[in-house]
This record gives sequence, C-alpha cells and structure tokens, in this order.
Amino acid sequence: MPTESTRTIPTQSANEWPLEAPRTLDELARLDSDALDGLYRGGRMFDLRALNGEPTGRMLALVGALGRPGPRKRLAALARREHFPWYGKSFQAGSATVGEGINRVVLLGDMYRFDTRIEPSAIDGEPCIFLDYDLPENPFFIRAIRDELRQVGPDLYLGPAMLGQKDPTLVLWFAIAP
Repeated sequence: MPTESTRTIPTQSANEWPLEAPRTLDELARLDSDALDGLYRGGRMFDLRALNGEPTGRMLALVGALGRPGPRKRLAALARREHFPWYGKSFQAGSATVGEGINRVVLLGDMYRFDTRIEPSAIDGEPCIFLDYDLPENPFFIRAIRDELRQVGPDLYLGPAMLGQKDPTLVLWFAIAP
C-alpha cells in the first residue's frame, strides 16, 4: 500500500452541495463528455474511506471516435443493463488519502489491482485521487491505464479513464457510487 500523505481532506455533507449537483449515476449517464469534463474540473477531493467496500460503477461516455452518437448511445444502453461486464471497483483505504483496490468484472471476478494516492490530475493539474495500475501483477495493457476520481455530488464520484502514463489520452468517463 502507498505511504500516508500528510494532507487533510475536507468532507462535505449532502446539504453542502449545490441543488443542481448530480445525485445519481443515472443523472451522470445523461451528460455528454463535455459536461462530464466540466463537472470533473469543478469536483472536489474527498476522504478515500468514503469508498471502502464495493461501490457500484458505471461507464458513462466514450471519447474520441467512439464518442460519436451511435457508439455513445449503444454504450449508454449497455451500461444501464443489469449484466454489464464491469460492476465497479472495490476499495480498501488505509487512510483518507491512500489505499488500494481492484476492479470487479462479471464472470472474471476481481481483476486488475490498483493503488490509490493523491496526485495532480492529467486533466487540469489539480489534486485528484489517482488509481495507479502500474503494478507488477497487472498485464502491460492494464498498467498503461490512468484512472482518476473526484467527488461531484453527495456520494457520487466521477473520473476520467485514460491510456498512457506520460501523455495520457482520455478514453472514457466513469463514475462510482457507494
């Protein structure tokens, strides 16, 4: 597990969020990639312990060629189905700022472990929770993934999934809700 950061993380109660802040994964799923980008940039750091356990995950929007209307609509329909292959991520925080986790995949079980820590976002340089897949047990194509998270509403966490560590390319948006 990564080492403890000395930073403190503010927490927000549900009534501290603006009324227009999204409240559910379904609300996030209705947004396009540009809206998700704006929401992420306005997101907040959070106490990683809020995600301990097995929160639900949802793929929200593809970016680039896959983000065109046809593929985007098919992904949205597929992601809403009960049997979507990715259930989410399991988290075990060692503190407010560091921990570890793993992806939950239907039929394949728990796969692709990651460590978590605070790091500047590849999107805007502001602090985020970085999910680091660059671990020896992960295959090379998983080690190249860069996931990040910020809180965007009460019990709602949004993140970009990117490929590449040095100059990451945004591939899709995902969200987690306990």
